[in-house]
Amino acid sequence: MTDAQETAADRTLRTPRGTATPAVATAGPDLKPAPVPLLEPHEGIPPVTSTSAALAEIVTAFAAGTGPVAVDAERASGYRYGQRAYLVQLRRDGAGSALIDPVGCPDLSALGTALGDSEWVLHAATQDLPCLREIGMTPQRLFDTELAGRLAGFARVGLGAMVEGVLGYALEKGHSAVDWSTRPLPEPWLRYAALDVELLIDLRDALEEELARQGKLEWAHQEFAAIAAAPPAPPRKDPWRRTSGMHKVRRRRQMAVVRELWTVRDRIAQRRDVSPGKVLGDAAIVEAALAMPSSAQALAMLPGFGHRMGRRQLEQWQAAVERARELPETELPQPGQPVTGPPPPRSWADKDPAAAARLSAARAGVTELAESLNLPQENLITPDTVRRLCWEPPAEPTVEAVSAFLAACGARPWQIEQTAPLLTEALAVSA
Repeated sequence: MTDAQETAADRTLRTPRGTATPAVATAGPDLKPAPVPLLEPHEGIPPVTSTSAALAEIVTAFAAGTGPVAVDAERASGYRYGQRAYLVQLRRDGAGSALIDPVGCPDLSALGTALGDSEWVLHAATQDLPCLREIGMTPQRLFDTELAGRLAGFARVGLGAMVEGVLGYALEKGHSAVDWSTRPLPEPWLRYAALDVELLIDLRDALEEELARQGKLEWAHQEFAAIAAAPPAPPRKDPWRRTSGMHKVRRRRQMAVVRELWTVRDRIAQRRDVSPGKVLGDAAIVEAALAMPSSAQALAMLPGFGHRMGRRQLEQWQAAVERARELPETELPQPGQPVTGPPPPRSWADKDPAAAARLSAARAGVTELAESLNLPQENLITPDTVRRLCWEPPAEPTVEAVSAFLAACGARPWQIEQTAPLLTEALAVSA
């Protein structure tokens, strides 16, 4: 256990706003308190808001609330196409908790506006912000409790683990992977959803105190500001290349089969609003690409195609295979995506021994510093930034030049301050 974890775990249990002080149960001979199950929201399960009239009341209540607002969203990953939100949970002092159905209320921009520049508290913000943005909710300021936990040195940063370690309460996590597009939502799921924001502000306050104690609060503020200011991620180039098992496909014609099958599957999944994997599995796509079947009957013999698949379905998949088979050579996909950065580090020793030596020294320095600061290496400085710097260092590798390079790669001021000196030293290492 790290020093940061010991401080959090040994702290007297905090009493969340509006809850009773938890009864202390001994967890063994060390007499440390065992986590207390949190089974019900303090004010009960709030009704699901699904009409414009009810939403207007929520907007008014949360605009009149005070302090940070806890925000969470539930998606239907693995069940539905895309990553849209199917439930939004909020909690704020003076307003209580709210559960909002984005299917019935698809535009929450009025709520986003009402919250104005209030600080939003999210756990793993980058996961929820895209789906919140789709329904009109974009924070100007935020506090990410997962990222705060990483910076504070916690080894386990899931919401349940953080609430248990810092606040002394145990959250039920049994419904995290259910189909949130289900209507009506079962009461146990709604209870789980409401409890996810019940203690989020208390957790935020505790982590802010811990980060301040460690001298890392300003670091966290810079990280949170970067997340809030980040633009939406651009569409992924050639998403079909991420098909699981793609490493088995070596020939360009076979890659074309993967591309055609993936494209047809994605179109069907989008039309039916189901997860693409429910239409056709990645393993089946790869099998078809490797086998290059010459007929629907041959396709039906492959794993993932024969069982319970109708003739029309087989014919549409076979048609995709045939399209790939008939493409001219000039239209076949290239074996790999264009490389925009340094080559894989494993090849550096042969391509550029001096760069390999620089990278080895830089990695060792970053590892040592991260351990001394009690935070993950990737939060201290991204591995990609280190690779780019070591592969193509500034002509004059001074601390100022390295600092400018890191800033151009998106490093925050605190990261530059901590790492620029050691990375400058690493650039002086020769093979």
